[in-house]
Amino acid sequence: MIFSSIQFILFFLAVLGGLALLRGRNTARKVLLLAASWYFYAYWDWRFLSLILVSTLMDFWIGSQLSVTADPAMRRRLLQGSLVVNLGLLGVFKYLNFFIDSATPLLNTLGLHPGSLDIVLPVGISFYTFQTLSYTIDVYSKRMEAHDSLLDFALFVGFFPQLVAGPIVRASHFLPQLESYRPLTSQNMYEGFQRFSYGLFKKVFLADRLAIFSDHVFANAGLYDCTSTWLAALAYTMQIYFDFSGYSDMAIGAARVLGYDLGENFDFPYLSKSPREFWQRWHISLSTWVRDYLYIPLGGSRRGPVRNFVNLMVTWLLCGLWHGAAWTFVAWGGLHGAALGLNRLAPKGGTDGKGRAFLAWVGTMFFVVVGWVLFRSADFSQAALMLRQMFLPEPGIAWYYPFVPFVLVASAVVFALEAKGVWKQLFLPEAPAWYSPALLLSLIGLAVTFRPEGFNPFIYFQF
Repeated sequence: MIFSSIQFILFFLAVLGGLALLRGRNTARKVLLLAASWYFYAYWDWRFLSLILVSTLMDFWIGSQLSVTADPAMRRRLLQGSLVVNLGLLGVFKYLNFFIDSATPLLNTLGLHPGSLDIVLPVGISFYTFQTLSYTIDVYSKRMEAHDSLLDFALFVGFFPQLVAGPIVRASHFLPQLESYRPLTSQNMYEGFQRFSYGLFKKVFLADRLAIFSDHVFANAGLYDCTSTWLAALAYTMQIYFDFSGYSDMAIGAARVLGYDLGENFDFPYLSKSPREFWQRWHISLSTWVRDYLYIPLGGSRRGPVRNFVNLMVTWLLCGLWHGAAWTFVAWGGLHGAALGLNRLAPKGGTDGKGRAFLAWVGTMFFVVVGWVLFRSADFSQAALMLRQMFLPEPGIAWYYPFVPFVLVASAVVFALEAKGVWKQLFLPEAPAWYSPALLLSLIGLAVTFRPEGFNPFIYFQF
């Protein structure tokens, strides 16, 4: 059940109807939301609901034990238990085949032939694992108190708008919102519907139609000429942004309708003028998570430039692996880790002046686009063919899908308006205006009318 499907719309309307009947009853409201969230996840495959239950019950119990245990050794063992179980489940379901396949050549020389296991990746496991881990780590570090309501904690872990692809919500941000009754209000419903409509338009009208071109060129890497290949790389650059930020908008919008805030996950990342700024604007909930729970515990920038570079590389190699069980993702993470490290070591000349700022933006976007080629490619051979046609081109087929330059130009206008600080002033106000319904329904109408055929899941569902 994906947000852009009619099944989800009917499901969400049923949830709203149930909440309307439970007006003023906060506990019953949370029970309904939890049941709806578990149904939402079980709709994909009910068997993997057990993994969410294991993480929920275990980390709630560990949090409660941490709150009453003063012994440092016992507290460390409790935290280690949470890390072992959560990361163990993630490792088995997401990475076991990857490690077996990577070790197969060596094992074959030893006369061993392990083969691959038939393991299905549970949707959303990377996201809710990070959420529950952040809770136990925060309680262990005494950054927050353990929560005493299993119902609230279970809803925090399984809340359906952000369950399968984020944003990665911190317990310290979400659990306090569950303590008081959140009524359905016309303002929240308008703001949520507005945000959901933006996300639907991004996903269906923009991302899915860009995929028609980018998917075909990547699948036939090396066959198309230089211009077509660059156009495909730019198409994927916009596709992944509209796909993932569209999902985040829909998740944030659905939560807002219900009265909850998930925080922001994107802030015009393609306006960035450095790799560091890019990660302050792209997938904000993940970048802040790896900063707070991986990079800083490793030592951050406190132990000199060399150790700082090593810490960044370790953090982003693991971040790349988090995105997918393939060496291309690890390489992509390493590429960004190296860029962040070099960015910190570079002389601090700033980006003052329009010319210098423009060159910094061009350099950053060039790096990001090349990185997305590695991220999108199924393997290094496909990435090499794409990069060869981009930088050392050979004759190939010319195919210029008109929708791609249209999106690139339109996006450039929007980004330029945002850079000038006037984009939000030109769009819909927070309060409903007389023209709001017409614009929102037009966005939905375009998405529905020009929706590509076939099943088009969100890109980040695979992570």
